[in-house]
Amino acid sequence: MSNCDLLIIGSGPAAWSCALTARQRGLNVIVAAAQSDSGWLQRAERIDNYPGMPQVSGRELLRVFRQQAENAGAQVIPALARQVSPLGGSFMTLVGNDVIESQAVVLATGAARPRLLPGEEELLGQGVSWCGTCDGMFYRGREVAVLSAWHGGVEEAVFLSGLASRVDYYTLSPHHQMDEPPYVCCEGRPQALSAAEDGRITLSTDKGGRAYDGVFIFRPAVAPDSLVPGLELEGPFIRVDRRMGTNLPRVYACGDCTGHPLQIAKAAGEGNIAAISAAEDIQNT
Repeated sequence: MSNCDLLIIGSGPAAWSCALTARQRGLNVIVAAAQSDSGWLQRAERIDNYPGMPQVSGRELLRVFRQQAENAGAQVIPALARQVSPLGGSFMTLVGNDVIESQAVVLATGAARPRLLPGEEELLGQGVSWCGTCDGMFYRGREVAVLSAWHGGVEEAVFLSGLASRVDYYTLSPHHQMDEPPYVCCEGRPQALSAAEDGRITLSTDKGGRAYDGVFIFRPAVAPDSLVPGLELEGPFIRVDRRMGTNLPRVYACGDCTGHPLQIAKAAGEGNIAAISAAEDIQNT
């Protein structure tokens, strides 16, 4: 388990701006930055409207932002944050295979909201899981399916292959695969999940259906209200005040996840405000 003053969840301009300002305010900072090439900014070939960095690619802009935050002392964990749980006066957050304890949390997760499969939310915790390292031991010697939208699912599938008797791998969107994986790469695009009469989970695809003892689903993002239970939303976005505070004490949000305009300058500014607010609240407790 790791400890810090402030945990920032995200890998965009808001996250790096927040990390930089938080370090300048003397906070011990960890950034949970899941690595994905699917973001729109990563794919942008040219950006002309960010002050001081004309005609820069999105990938280069993010590289500079991150490098500056790391040079300031922010620790980066390249893993997906899956769950934030309040624990008295602090928070416990599952990040990859680690648990991070922090005094405050900043959500800078971007505007992308994962589209769940029909039946997924209803069966979560009842045969469907979003975390292989958390729940894999319950499926030792059993048959499971992995549904993945990014390369992070490959690592989870390898881990599960050491426990389950069979692991079938389905892609939700294209990503790199291992040359000789210890799991079975299956054709068919997942369509829906349902509970079978024998207690297993039926996975329906465009190629047919199959029942499994468990189904693990991996994406490069988690919906905000699933990541932080009780978080108040306004449509698909997180509701915040002028301090970037949410309805939950010492949980802040900034950037595209708080709503329009979805602009880099706006995200960087909100990250700065969130860091200042978090620093003030931590130092006043």
